[in-house]
Amino acid sequence: MQLLLPAGFIFLVVMWGIFAPASMAGVFGTLLAALTRNFGWFYLWVVLGLVLFAAFVAFGRYGNMKLGGEDDEPEFTVGSWFAMLFAAGMGIGLVFWGVAEPISHYGTAPPGVVAGTPEAANTAMRYVFFHWGLHPWAVYSVVALAIAFFQYRRAGNPLISTVTGSLPWAPIRKMSGFFNGLAIVATAFGVAASLGVGALQINNGLHAVFGLEVGATSQVAIIVVTAAVFITSSVTGVEKGIKLLSNFNMGVAVLLALAVFILGPTVAIIDTFSNTLGSYLSEFVRMSLRATPFRDSSWVGNWTIFYWAWWISWSPFVGLFIARVSRGRTIREFILGTVLAPSLAAFVWFAIFGGTALYMEIWQHVPLDEAVKADVATALFRMFDAMPFGQVMSVVATLLVVVFFVTSGDSAVLVLGMMSSGGDPNPPTRTKLVWGGLIAGIAISLLLAGGLDALQTATILFALPFAVVIVLMVIALWRALGEDWTEEMRRERETRRRLREMAARQAAIDAAAP
Repeated sequence: MQLLLPAGFIFLVVMWGIFAPASMAGVFGTLLAALTRNFGWFYLWVVLGLVLFAAFVAFGRYGNMKLGGEDDEPEFTVGSWFAMLFAAGMGIGLVFWGVAEPISHYGTAPPGVVAGTPEAANTAMRYVFFHWGLHPWAVYSVVALAIAFFQYRRAGNPLISTVTGSLPWAPIRKMSGFFNGLAIVATAFGVAASLGVGALQINNGLHAVFGLEVGATSQVAIIVVTAAVFITSSVTGVEKGIKLLSNFNMGVAVLLALAVFILGPTVAIIDTFSNTLGSYLSEFVRMSLRATPFRDSSWVGNWTIFYWAWWISWSPFVGLFIARVSRGRTIREFILGTVLAPSLAAFVWFAIFGGTALYMEIWQHVPLDEAVKADVATALFRMFDAMPFGQVMSVVATLLVVVFFVTSGDSAVLVLGMMSSGGDPNPPTRTKLVWGGLIAGIAISLLLAGGLDALQTATILFALPFAVVIVLMVIALWRALGEDWTEEMRRERETRRRLREMAARQAAIDAAAP
């Protein structure tokens, strides 16, 4: 039943998108307009609340609590751990949007900023830091922490229902199974949206390098082939396939970033990083709660609300995966490793790729803005065309997206298999095959129903109900942290009391000795 209901629903949506794409696009578009208009504020407040909650837990009295027993040690090295969570968390998105998003904001600026100006360039970089920094990783981290806490400290199954089932309210406990279903649906559509984006960029990369035709036929073929690869990788398990691919991908990403840093405008990149980090920190709260009630603008909905929904829809998948590989770490180490470290890596990535792209657009007059407006998936390769060794870097970038595609896909298949098999850390191969096929099917149907717009729309729609579940998970985690901390303090007091009694008895014995 855990597999049948959500899988059946997803299958119906896939069939709808394949056989009636215009109908699906119309319905999704209407729902999207209503949700962004009426519930955009909810996404903003929930995500900012998760950032504040993560900071409070990490640096408060609960930071030294361990995810597991006192003798538990981490299963993976820090390097492998970081590579896996980063590849699962947002790998494809960084490559796809690294050039496209800053240039998009420069050419079509946020409300109140004149496009094509130095102010627009600074604002563009500040918003990419905002969209890919602390906020998304806090969403992942809090969901992962809740799952890991109940799994490793309470010996529960790695499921959303384990967390929400700890709440004292009977109606919520009765809905725990439904929450698992929501998590499965949100995960499937969130991952499929990312894989669809990856297919668009792989298609453009193969076009730039080999001349492959850009279109739906090529993109469907890419999804089918790469799906076969990531299903095979998932079947080999975390310790082999996913770990090795994640380490390889991290190495390729670092090499590509270094190449652009060295061959591009190095000083401008460093200045971009410094300037943007300062403005990001100074404008943090204002951006976090920005809405446009007195402007006829869809910019916040198209960008910030979409991203927040994307991160929320990915959170059960990334959260459960991070929890799976994080046993034995303290809460403080866990949050610092899953929020601050990857945020800094994202800042460096966007400073390199976004800073280079804006420099070329402004000072070298490379028409990247025109390329983005024509097709956002081409932006990265148009930038490489204007750089030394551009063809080589296009090949490397395409390889990077392919491997990120595979690491995201195989991680998602593993997590969906776990969620639909009662939390089994090693779900049956048949279950993995079902989810691999469904994820590929969703990506194909959404591309046929409207490309990137349909992918974004589906993400926002299916993320909203799970945002409510995340709020319940935060309440459950807060209660559990307080209970365990109180129990630890009681044990420490009892230990200290016994030591004092032992010391007093020993002192009495020593005093009575002749």
